[in-house]
Formats: sequence, C-alpha cells, structure tokens
Amino acid sequence: MTDRGISRREFAKSAVAIGGTAALAACLDRGAPDVPEGADDPASLPARQHAWNDALATDDAGNPRMAHHHVLLLLDYEGDGTPTDADRGQVEDALRSLERAYEWSSDGLLFTLGYSPAYFDRFEAGPAGVEVPEPEALAPFEDPAFDTPDALLHLASDHESVVLAAEEALKGTKESVNDHEMAATFEGVFGVADRRTGFVGGGLPAENQDVDGIPDSEPVPEDAPLFMGFKSGFEGNQATEDRVTVDSGPFAGGATQHLSFIRLHLQQWYEQDSREQRVSKMFCPAHADEGKVEGVGENLGTDSAIDECPEDVVESGRREGVVGHSQKLSRAREDDSPTILRRDFDSTDGGEAGLHFLSLQQSIADFVATKEAMNGTDVSENSAVGQRTNNGILQYMTVERRGNYLLPPRSLRALPPADPA
Repeated sequence: MTDRGISRREFAKSAVAIGGTAALAACLDRGAPDVPEGADDPASLPARQHAWNDALATDDAGNPRMAHHHVLLLLDYEGDGTPTDADRGQVEDALRSLERAYEWSSDGLLFTLGYSPAYFDRFEAGPAGVEVPEPEALAPFEDPAFDTPDALLHLASDHESVVLAAEEALKGTKESVNDHEMAATFEGVFGVADRRTGFVGGGLPAENQDVDGIPDSEPVPEDAPLFMGFKSGFEGNQATEDRVTVDSGPFAGGATQHLSFIRLHLQQWYEQDSREQRVSKMFCPAHADEGKVEGVGENLGTDSAIDECPEDVVESGRREGVVGHSQKLSRAREDDSPTILRRDFDSTDGGEAGLHFLSLQQSIADFVATKEAMNGTDVSENSAVGQRTNNGILQYMTVERRGNYLLPPRSLRALPPADPA
C-alpha cells in the first residue's frame, strides 16, 4: 500500500507529520497502544495548564522526559468580535472530553491552549496583569516571519496515535477517542491556520534524519534525543514550573509561552566539526578538553555541569576562540536559577530538519533576556569569536518564525476575556 506516493513503512514512520484520518489508520495498523483513561472529574486536574513535570516520565537520572510526539495547531477564532459564552462552553466541553478520555500524562495526553496578541486585540485592552508583546526579531542576523493566529494548541503524548486521534476529534472527524465519546468539538469556533509537528527522544531523530539539513551519511547518533546529537532538558538547567508561573492578577496560575521555528543546517556540524568542536560549541571548551561529555551526555545526570565552565565568557572567548551555547546561557539566570522552561522538540516539517523551540516563562521579557545571552554579542565584539561563527551553535540555525502567547490557568483556557475580573 502507498499513500501520497510513499511506502506503508515510510507513511507509518511519518504519520504524525502527515496527519489526518489516513495517517491515524496507518498508525493503528501497527497495533493500538493500551492508553490509560483520564479523570472522571477533570476539575481534579492541576490548576496550571503547564503543570506537566509530575505527569512526565523521567530518565535514569530523574530528569523529566518530554513526551515523544507533538502536534502544534495554530488556530483562528471563527466568530466576529469578542467570543461568546456559547463558544467558550463548546471549547471547554471539547477539552474536558479529552481529559476524560486520556490520563493526564505522557503515556496518555498532555496539552495546553494559549492566546496571542492578535486574539487580545479583539478586546479594548490587552490581558490584565500580563504583558504579551507582539513577536519581534531578537538578533541583528534574524529576519523571521511572525505568527499571528488567535490561539496555539499544543498536543503531546508518547503515542503517535493519541495526538492524531485527539486532533481529529477536536476537528470533528472522530466521534470518540479511547472509547470515550466527545461531548463537543472545535467545529465552528476554531479553524486551523497552520499545523506543525515534531518529536523528541532517544532514537527518533536518527530514524527521521533522511531530510534536508542533515548529511546523507546519516550521522545522527542512534540514541540521540535531538538532531544535534546531545541530550537537552537537564533539570538543573531548567526553570521550575513555579518560577515560570504568573503569580498575581486575574491570570495568576498561567504562564507566557514563546514558540520559534528554527531551521537546522547540520552539514558542517557533522562533516567538518570534530566531536571535540561539537562539545565545545554545545557546552564549553573546558568540557571538551576534560572529556566531560560521554556519548549524548547521559552521564551528566541532572545538569550539564556548566558551573565548571569559565564564568567570564568574554575572556574565555578571547582565549579559546570559541564559546559554548550552554556557557553563554548560564549568564541568563536569577539567583543562580534559569528563568525559562524549555519544552522544544525536533521536526521534519516540509522535509527539512528543524526545531520547534517552545519555552515557558513568567514574562516574555525573561525569554528575551535569555535570547540576548544566547546571541553572545558582547563576546563577538570583544574577542575573535564571530557574530555567529564559533559563537555557540548560532551558525547552524536560522530562525524562521516567532510567536508569543499567554497560557491562562486551566479555569480560563477557553477563549478568556482580556480582563476576567
């Protein structure tokens, strides 16, 4: 059997990226997973939409492990003006149907629904107590397009069939999921403006590396969780969910969300750079000199030991001629703790290697400050390190899209007013 000109094997492998009922059927052809059912009373779930950490599996070191498969649906509100109570009720009923059908976990289904500045333009003022600015270019070498949908739905699960089934149920093409009938759908309320997909976890990047941006030699390590070959998401390098939560005002219990799409260019990364150079650029030169990173970095435990890199990044750049990505980011901390919580994942959308960089923070300003540290402009201006060359991993990335969102608390996730008070 073929679908859209590709074999059954390739179709099944890329089912989430293709999407639709045919992709779901191809997924289930390999066997339906035994997925735990959800809550009898969805009101018992965490008040924070972004409360995922306790619901995620963990790796051997105890780091929360992101769900393997992801769908991002950029949504436009189909009503005129401000949302109606009927539309709010329909969206909430649809989401609660998913929560009853699937356990709130990576073995079941996790999701968030956030809202953009364009959505809040429907009201007389922006969201009360929270700044959600329009997206903008965040480096002189960037020229991204800006996402302007009303909302962003993020679906995540360890099972391909779960994210596909949930998507189809919300679109109205499946009446039930996991043996639970849908009480409502998004039909007539939200239309899909764009659809993006991705994956993260040991083995998945290697299985999906036959795309533009990665050498034909298929160099991605078999156990790497991401295309660049190293582990990410160390607990010690992440902000806590408490740190990224809005702590006052009517949207207290929510968070802000930034989503970038980054195109990856890994030909030089794998074909010209040595292993030591890759470690230097991803972590820091000291890690490369000392052989600190074994394999994909599982040996590092719950943090990347970045406190063992030189603290003076500019001086390190002068001396070594290269600075590390993690080394630069270590400067974007408050009270020695990170300010953003990353939940990013790789992508083969469009047949090209990419990264959906998704971060949560209390304020978009926290993300902007972190990105400024990543840019390393002060390093390039005061050492032999280039604006992008040998400046962490900047030369291997092109930011193509940016968008900012507010994730309300669960009680306000369904088409919230700008001022719930």
